[in-house]
Amino acid sequence: MDHYFSATPKAPSEERDVLLQVLGEEIRCTTDRAVFASRGLDEGTRILLECVEVPHAARLLDLGAGWGAIAVTLGVHYGCEVLCVERNERAAGLCQRNLERNKVRGRVLVGDGFAPVAGERVDLITLNPPIRAGKSVYYPWLEEAKQYLRPGGALWVVVRTTQGAKSLERELWAHYDTVREVEIKRGYRVYSAR
Repeated sequence: MDHYFSATPKAPSEERDVLLQVLGEEIRCTTDRAVFASRGLDEGTRILLECVEVPHAARLLDLGAGWGAIAVTLGVHYGCEVLCVERNERAAGLCQRNLERNKVRGRVLVGDGFAPVAGERVDLITLNPPIRAGKSVYYPWLEEAKQYLRPGGALWVVVRTTQGAKSLERELWAHYDTVREVEIKRGYRVYSAR
């Protein structure tokens, strides 16, 4: 069965345009079936976007970028360069189109986890983890993220409280010197790990 973590969705395409209204911006993007949040900006991503701290002239890695909601929004709002990794080929194609449509500097790579960005260094990594894929898929990313952060860089993660937020926080503490619970809102928690 197709879901957002399928590498090659088989469901027929049914593209739609969505309007993102976040951070004082109005941004148009295209979504499709068999991608995460196909109807528009999901609540967890909105909450992450509202509290993520983006350094001046930052370089961002959006891991599991989907159709680009985080990368496009932060690219438009902060003018940062974005690097996106997405497993779902349909979502990756949409992400590239949405970056171009909104004149965001960046690129999209197709693949699992950090494999497509070996050797890259960024100032921040954002992750709305693929919960359906399971902890065995995304927990290793939490530790591996350290290798891709520049000095002073941070990993930002959003997760539903009821879908393992506290265990995810413990996993972050196992690998990082500083972990902050930045936000608790509408059933979600946002963590920053340095």
